[in-house]
Amino acid sequence: MCEKDNARKSKVLGIKRWPRNDRPREKLLRDGPAALSDSELLAIVLVTGTRGASALDLGRRIVQRFGSLRELCAPDIARWQEIAGVGSAKIAQVQAAIEIGRRALAQAAQSSVPVIKSSADAARVLSARLEGLKKESFIMICLNSRNAVIDVVDIVRGTVGQAAPVLREIFETALRYFSAAVICAHNHPSGNICPSLEDKAFTRELFKAGEVLQIPVLDHLIIGAGGYYSFADSKGD
Repeated sequence: MCEKDNARKSKVLGIKRWPRNDRPREKLLRDGPAALSDSELLAIVLVTGTRGASALDLGRRIVQRFGSLRELCAPDIARWQEIAGVGSAKIAQVQAAIEIGRRALAQAAQSSVPVIKSSADAARVLSARLEGLKKESFIMICLNSRNAVIDVVDIVRGTVGQAAPVLREIFETALRYFSAAVICAHNHPSGNICPSLEDKAFTRELFKAGEVLQIPVLDHLIIGAGGYYSFADSKGD
């Protein structure tokens, strides 16, 4: 049954009163998650609706409000609270599900590229963690002596325009993981991967600190919309 038919039905009946084969949960178990619409997937995460609206109705409102599942990463709770019937518990449920998906993608990328040989390898590991975030964040890959990934670590999450990573915190983390080298990255929520003057100045200090502490910084990446900028590839320009 198509989503339009389900939409008409949800106005009349709660999901529990639908024929069993039409319910999102049963549909997922029967046909797999790929068979469900965005609204139906959200309905399963939401579990229940509210007075006068089924879980599917709420899922549809969320999709209409944000425009796409990717935009649900928005941390602005005020945008969520504009949706009738979506309270703090349901916001937390959806945000938790999104973060599970993000971490699963990051872990898959990390395991598929166990040794970092290029900026493209690093970007594959890091993009799953940074691309699409609405706040600027700074993370780091800790590497062993063979450039194999030890772990990917969040250093700081900033405001929409700026993360202010502290050099001491970066290298304290590197030492804690017994890193032989590190690769750092931050995202540009605007999607533009061009480095700012501040990015360039910080990167110079970052590389210099790595030399002094004998923990080489192999690269600093800027992650944007479907792409990345590598300071190592660009010779720091």
